[in-house]
Amino acid sequence: MAGDGTVYEELKAAILRGDFSPRQRLVEVELSEDFGASRFQVRRALHTLESDGIVEHLPNKGARIREIGIDEAVEITEVRMVVEGLVAARAAERVSDEQAEALLDVGRRMRAAVEVGDVGTYSELNGVLHSSLRDIAQHHKANGIIARLHGQMVRHQFALSRVPGRPSVSVVQHENIIAAVVARDPMAAEAAMRAHISSVIEALRAIA
Repeated sequence: MAGDGTVYEELKAAILRGDFSPRQRLVEVELSEDFGASRFQVRRALHTLESDGIVEHLPNKGARIREIGIDEAVEITEVRMVVEGLVAARAAERVSDEQAEALLDVGRRMRAAVEVGDVGTYSELNGVLHSSLRDIAQHHKANGIIARLHGQMVRHQFALSRVPGRPSVSVVQHENIIAAVVARDPMAAEAAMRAHISSVIEALRAIA
């Protein structure tokens, strides 16, 4: 039988993959069967996901996937802009030569994906880039906040990646972030990240 942490991680991964729809009920008995876990383990996982802002509990109805509206998504992204700006600045201060080359390689692959219209690969590389910056920065409090915000925003981020022309806009912004980090310029890195996420906010409002 799966451990508590495993149930939480597997259920969270399933939610972020889109296996469940917004406002879909999460029935403990069904989840216990699906994940090979006890109802107690499932209940603990749901409580943790509720703390993460991914699940909500309704009186007399149980748990369901929390739906994030555009207004809330914009507020979340505004917080992300500040925190990820800090992470980019810290990454610029700490980046090694090897890490810098790896970032440049990600940037080249992102550009190649955009040029051939491979939105799926571009979206994956987008995640790789932001994750790499967090790894370089090693700002644990900021990383924890970003991880929680990502869980709440994943559906909107997926929608944004499918907006026609969006990758062509964002790839330039990502290249600017990479260039500033590789140049070890914290102020420029933070400014580039803030400019990128400000653009995300504008795109979110446009699809509302």
